[in-house]
Amino acid sequence: MKTIDVCLSPDLIHLHDISDKNVVVVDILRATSCMVSGLANGVKSITPFASLDLCCAMKEKGYLIAGERGGQKVEGFDLGNSPFDYMNAKVKGHKIAVTTTNGTVAIDKSKGAVSVVIGAFLNLSAVASYLRKREESVLIFCAGWKGKVNLEDSLFAGALVEELQNDFTNECDSPLLVQAAYQNMKHDLVGFIKNSSHAKRLNRLNVHEDIEFCMKQDEYDVLPVLNGDELVTDQA
Repeated sequence: MKTIDVCLSPDLIHLHDISDKNVVVVDILRATSCMVSGLANGVKSITPFASLDLCCAMKEKGYLIAGERGGQKVEGFDLGNSPFDYMNAKVKGHKIAVTTTNGTVAIDKSKGAVSVVIGAFLNLSAVASYLRKREESVLIFCAGWKGKVNLEDSLFAGALVEELQNDFTNECDSPLLVQAAYQNMKHDLVGFIKNSSHAKRLNRLNVHEDIEFCMKQDEYDVLPVLNGDELVTDQA
């Protein structure tokens, strides 16, 4: 039977063989929520970069550039890291290059997997549906915060494990751990997330609406997949 596993931090990815797996990258607050929102709202493609300089250079190629460091918009960039930035009519039909503190690093470390898909609460069912149809096992890759585990990504992992529990067997104990956390907190996800360390960082930047929006489930039926270096909407 196909297996499912969870990597709770980019600093642990070396423990996993991704060459035969579908990898789901998740950075709820806020990179992957932005990517899902952007492609759902007409962005043509999103190219992630771990490097700030490489992302900035894409401006000369006609891309809109987006990014944050430490939760704050990079000076001189067109967009920050709010999902609402990606809903603006001005970005529709454009290609976007993006760099973030955690999410784009996790995507970069996922290259070499059978497929790389972008997960968020906003497209939870679309992710689960895609994975059920695939033959390969799954690794949920939590972007965390600068190598440390965070609550919101772990809870998404738990939600996805719960969605797929009848289709996959657990590869180790990480899926059990995150599913138990999700089951304990799913009655008030926003309330628990507001007490998380990263939400408190973001609250200092007055992005309360971002946090609440990123916790909405199945707002979109869209699946960003990595095609070469670009994230595009899966057409399968």
